[in-house]
Parts: sequence; structure tokens; C-alpha cells
Amino acid sequence: MAAESSAYIALGANLGDVKGNLRHAIETLDATPGCRVTGVSPWYRTRAIGPGNQPDYLNGVLALATTLEPHALLDLLQALEAAAARERTVRWGARTLDLDLLLFDDLSLADERLTLPHPRLAERNFVVYPLSDLAPALRLPDGTPVARLRATLGARGLEATFATLEQTDD
Repeated sequence: MAAESSAYIALGANLGDVKGNLRHAIETLDATPGCRVTGVSPWYRTRAIGPGNQPDYLNGVLALATTLEPHALLDLLQALEAAAARERTVRWGARTLDLDLLLFDDLSLADERLTLPHPRLAERNFVVYPLSDLAPALRLPDGTPVARLRATLGARGLEATFATLEQTDD
């Protein structure tokens, strides 16, 4: 049996059945052989940073125990996005589902398909806040505490919602 690795995945959506798509992604990941969701952060409503007039996003982070390799996990995340009818036509455009592999154990990796840690993790409070809620003592592979990133970024543009998708307002 393969050893389990620990991964953190950012989840976000701002089009269609936002809560349903996020819920389905979490349930599917948890039901996938070799994957087990071990925690889900509280949810944040955030202003879209992409082009045009977009609806607000709902963002969170989940912790995953997995026996999948990083690229296989990335393939799974992209398949879930495709199943939710995600279109990749405009960079930072509105999305039915966005799943980003943030961290995978203490792995640092950069190839044509995947960069770990996620290259913009430390710049995005809508990722850092739920990540630090979920794992307050977590450190990035370079030793940077996620709590320090949270303090540095601040909460501008974030609106804390509730702990679970069932509790969030539409």
C-alpha cells in the first residue's frame, strides 16, 4: 500500500450552482480511491480579481490525505473542473469551479504542468485566510508560516461567511 501524502487544495467558484459545484467537488474527492478529505476550511466571499464585471467568489481550502502522485492529483482536479463545465477562455475569468493544488507534503516542484507550492499562494488572501483557518501552524516548504502570510496580506476584500456550505447565504 502506498504511503499517504498531505495536500491542500483551494476551491472557488462564482458562476452557476456555486455551492453545489463546490460541494460536489469535495464529495467526489472524498469518494475517489486513494483520496480522503481530512478537513474543510470556513468559506469566504471575495471580490473577483479578473476582467469584466464578475460575481463574487466563494472560496475555501480543503486538506486531503492521498496516495496519488502530484500530477495524478492535478489531473483529477482538472477533470472535476471540466465536469463542472469550467471554460478556460479568459485568464482569471469567471468560473463554475476552480481547484488549485496549493501544497503537496513539503514538495517543491516546477515543471511545464505543475508548480508547488502554488506560485501565487502567498499573494492571495482568499487562499491564505482559509488555509490558515484550516491549518494555523502550517509552514510552507521554505519554512514561511502561513499565519505570517495572513498577517501580512490582511483581510481586504474578504467577507467571512460560515463554516460549512450549508450555512452560507446565497
